[in-house]
Amino acid sequence: MAKDEEKVVVGEDPSSPPEVAPLENLEKSRWERSWPTIACGAGLFSDGYLNGVIGSVNTMLSMIYADAYTKSSASKNVSSIAFAGTVVGMLFFGVMSDHWSRKGSLLVSTLVLILFAILCTAAYGYHGSTYGLFAALAAYRFFLGIGIGGEYPAGSVAAAESSGELKKGHRNRWFIMFTNLQIDFGFVTSAFTPMILVLIFTEQHLRAAWRVALGLGVIPPLSLLYLRLKLKEPEEFNRERMRKFPVWLIIKFYWKRLAVVSLIWFVYDFSAYSFSTYSSAWLAIILGDEYPLWKSFGWNTVINLFYIPGSVAGAFASDWLGPRKTLAIGVGLQGVIGFIMSGCYQYLNTPQNVAAFVVVYGIFLALGEFGPGDNIGLCAAKTSATSIRGQYYGIAAAFGKIGAFVGTYIFPIIQDNAPNAIRRGQDPFFVSSSLCIFSAALAIFCLPHIGQDTITDEDRKFRKYLEEHGYDTSTMGQT
Repeated sequence: MAKDEEKVVVGEDPSSPPEVAPLENLEKSRWERSWPTIACGAGLFSDGYLNGVIGSVNTMLSMIYADAYTKSSASKNVSSIAFAGTVVGMLFFGVMSDHWSRKGSLLVSTLVLILFAILCTAAYGYHGSTYGLFAALAAYRFFLGIGIGGEYPAGSVAAAESSGELKKGHRNRWFIMFTNLQIDFGFVTSAFTPMILVLIFTEQHLRAAWRVALGLGVIPPLSLLYLRLKLKEPEEFNRERMRKFPVWLIIKFYWKRLAVVSLIWFVYDFSAYSFSTYSSAWLAIILGDEYPLWKSFGWNTVINLFYIPGSVAGAFASDWLGPRKTLAIGVGLQGVIGFIMSGCYQYLNTPQNVAAFVVVYGIFLALGEFGPGDNIGLCAAKTSATSIRGQYYGIAAAFGKIGAFVGTYIFPIIQDNAPNAIRRGQDPFFVSSSLCIFSAALAIFCLPHIGQDTITDEDRKFRKYLEEHGYDTSTMGQT
């Protein structure tokens, strides 16, 4: 029998379940195989949109309320508190998706997203209080973050497991197309939409523009709600789910691998927050001191568009080269480009060289999506056994968001301690580029190979390990 045609044997003693057919051999149409991956993963568009649009909303609120907003803690809380909620959501729904249900967890997170996206849109202070409005918006953004966080361990994990039913050689790209690429499309849309709204409402009616911008964030999760109601639990999860979790055995088997994946994700998100250093610089060069708000949002759209080609290319490369190599190549080259940009900053950061600045910066962003942007979530989803994948993925993703949160505080400190204006632009990228090279080394030397059948193979290895340590695997897969 050819290797690709071998049946999956998940145990070798009498207590193990009988031999089962590979997932790709299940009798399903192409659409029946594809739509669960789409329904589970595409909700991350909401993550990209709702996280991205708050930057433009923050700008509009600053123009409407001036010092009352910019000199209060609200200006930071409204834009950043969703990170805290996202970490809570990742950890909570990671546990729920393993202990309870992938589908149930995904539905709850979707409903939380819809509810608090609506409340953010309708945020209102007591008796029209301005500061009450800011407090309400910040509180709703926190709970919105919890819903966003649930999309990762519930949605992405279910998408990864559902992709096992797709044709070999195409599984990674489908997962990426409906996870990271959706986030990137969300970012692009979150920049383009405020531009259109400002053109429609004009700068004299920004109160309407910011509420509509947030309100449109309700549409993506609503549009997926019907598909998610029709979802069934992924077949892989039905086969491998646990009722009793041997915590110490799980920790001993996976702690090193989880530490590597979490560290790479932490470094990627930490470094990603230095990117705005360059975008702010060349936007100031292009636009000058006085410019209409819609033009600023338009250039922000151009910045976000750089993500798309990198993400699409990385999706195909992930199938051709494997996630580990693709991640290492992308983040390694990104580090090299970052060092070049840092070294040439004093020449690039000038009006006459702004075109070169934009091109090099675009390549830099694209490489970030080609490598870690596309593949770190894939690595987190496919380097653990199905029975604990939600918790494993949730912890790794939470470390990524913590890295992003830390980056927002560390990079201003780095810049404030720079001896001159040139070093202010260079130093954050020396740091982030060094971390990119470090991530590439971690991926090459510490991440395992991830093939088309890694999920099934990993489940088999984990079952064998549990059996060797006295765990009764005959209880796994029981509903």
